[in-house]
Amino acid sequence: MYTQAIDLKPGAEPTAATPAPGERERAFEAAIADDRRIEPQDWMPEGYRKTLVRQISQHAHSEVVGMLPEGNWVTRAPSLRRKAILLAKIQDEGGHGLYLYAAAETLGVSREDLVDALHAGKAKYSSIFNYPTLTWADMGAIGWLVDGAAIMNQVPLCRCSYGPYARAMIRICKEESFHQRQGFDIMLALCRGTPAQKAMAQDALDRWWWPVVMMFGPSDSESIHSAQTMRWGIKRLSNDELRQRFIDATVPQAELLGLRIPDPELRWNEARGHHDHGPIDWSEFWRVIEGDGPCNRERLAARVQALENGAWVREAALAHAARHAGTGSREAA
Repeated sequence: MYTQAIDLKPGAEPTAATPAPGERERAFEAAIADDRRIEPQDWMPEGYRKTLVRQISQHAHSEVVGMLPEGNWVTRAPSLRRKAILLAKIQDEGGHGLYLYAAAETLGVSREDLVDALHAGKAKYSSIFNYPTLTWADMGAIGWLVDGAAIMNQVPLCRCSYGPYARAMIRICKEESFHQRQGFDIMLALCRGTPAQKAMAQDALDRWWWPVVMMFGPSDSESIHSAQTMRWGIKRLSNDELRQRFIDATVPQAELLGLRIPDPELRWNEARGHHDHGPIDWSEFWRVIEGDGPCNRERLAARVQALENGAWVREAALAHAARHAGTGSREAA
């Protein structure tokens, strides 16, 4: 699925069958204009490739780092059923990271280099995963809000102009929809429980609401990548459009739960047909992005430690593969 023609050498000398540089660019632009998929074997501008590497790797890093806040509650889930569901969700997220790293590799980068960039602090992941999970209700808030926002952002990516990324997103979005339902189910159980349990749900909503609203990124006028990624068809909707869709979809869900969204300026605007919301504290967003969030250092340290602790497994697997490759050669002789 993600390994189409990855052995082609980028930058090879043109042959008689290779279009001239101007023709290649026109062909690429025509494919984008016609809403056709760009595949790994197709010529693409270096800027397009670099943008995809940045976006897909950031997405992959986010899925892998996103396992950590939930892993905090695996041993403390309130029932065996909840534990099994949470473990399945964490496993899904690890799989999402693998799909996305594989998609990024079709662009000529290695998974090792991508992971090294993350651990060196050169690559980013979603700011939302730098917040702590203080109570069991946070598992509900993450599923309901964080995964709900992810679905809002990722469904349009199923139509991304780059084929491997678009195809990876189809399965990821299907699984994310279950994660969102699981989170809402936790919140619903808490809101139908004791007053203390409902208060726990409200506290989780209070703490996660604004970080989730920030997840969609800065306003379109301040986003340095948004306009170009939309022109290339990598991204289909602007940050502000996605944020508005999320708010409009989530407000009635909160009302059903009987919870109050922590925004005193939130109200329905009949003229716009959308909810108006209060100002976003972008200073917090940029502070977390730059590494000064509540859990930035903890999250990165956990990923580095996991890589180091797994070194012996990778070495053993390579030795096993090399041994069997040697055996196969002797048998063939």
